[in-house]
Amino acid sequence: MNQKRQIPVAKPYITQDDIDEVVKVLKSGQLSLGPYTTRFEEDFARAIGTRHAVAVNSGTSGLHLAVRAIGLKPGDEMVTTPFSFVASANCAVFEGGKPVFADIDEKTYNIDPRLMKAVVTAKTKVLLPVHIFGQVCDMDPILKLAEKENLPIIEDACEAILAEYKGKKAGTFGKAAVFAFYPNKQMTTGEGGMITTDDAEVAAVCRSMANQGRADDGSWLNHVRLGYNYRMDEMSATLGWSQLKRIDSLIKGRERIAQKYTARLKRVEGVITPYVMPDARHTWFVYVIRVKEGIDRDRVMAMLKERGIQTKNYLPAIHLQKFYKDKFKYTEGDFPICEKVSASTIALPLYVGMTDADIEYVGDAVEEVVKEA
Repeated sequence: MNQKRQIPVAKPYITQDDIDEVVKVLKSGQLSLGPYTTRFEEDFARAIGTRHAVAVNSGTSGLHLAVRAIGLKPGDEMVTTPFSFVASANCAVFEGGKPVFADIDEKTYNIDPRLMKAVVTAKTKVLLPVHIFGQVCDMDPILKLAEKENLPIIEDACEAILAEYKGKKAGTFGKAAVFAFYPNKQMTTGEGGMITTDDAEVAAVCRSMANQGRADDGSWLNHVRLGYNYRMDEMSATLGWSQLKRIDSLIKGRERIAQKYTARLKRVEGVITPYVMPDARHTWFVYVIRVKEGIDRDRVMAMLKERGIQTKNYLPAIHLQKFYKDKFKYTEGDFPICEKVSASTIALPLYVGMTDADIEYVGDAVEEVVKEA
């Protein structure tokens, strides 16, 4: 091993241009509900390829508004994956609905379309596939299922900006989609999210609900529906707009790191490197390896930490979170593939600015500690 380094699992890539743009907003005096948010929405919609985009203060808020906009009601069911960040299931619970899980594909970690069919019932009102870690789900069979059952699709694309499936971008398959810009994402606004849709009514309703349920006529104290303060502020919007201008280079930087990791780790005994579907573009929110059966994942992570390498156990199974076990009576064994994957995955450091020496240091450390563990 080389001399010990300190390598975080993620960090944002902020340039002087980003800083200068945010300073402009601060000097303008208009810090909310201004032209910078509108500009960001318009450019984001153009980048994704949808007619509308609505900026919000988080991906979680975006998911909540999307399920409200399509009319999810108490008692309704939403089919989704148990292998995701908890917000993709919570958005149904917010409205009194029930997230119904289908197990995942062991290679892609995305929801298995074949298993979705079996859990669709008369109570199912929406399908919510999650494009996990930056790779779009196998959408053709999901689209066929949605058409057959006359169900809307909401894409959780929070981790998959500009990811593609058969030449079509994430965020363009469903009734609506949601992206997120937390500092560990491919681009950031600090906190923030974006709803994309081709449906003008969905966009208008989401925009109203994000702004305290106000009418679209611009009047400040005219509230036409139940709403929330889910707005994105102008500083966040202009940071996002500035980052969006170089999103291609940001993603290419992550792709370079992922390719180097795979080349280094694919020959390491006991490690499974990420699988990328044919005809897909993976945009690498995180780089997640799996350790094979018989290797203590948590011990591997602890040993990497001793070497200055931060990692994350992406992702704990949603159905085994205490809240879900208590409320919906899920237990171990309900979704065995998800549980198997969840117990063996490790997110390695991935951020623009990592050097080849950093990547080599992490790769050497992984090989060393997996042998020990």
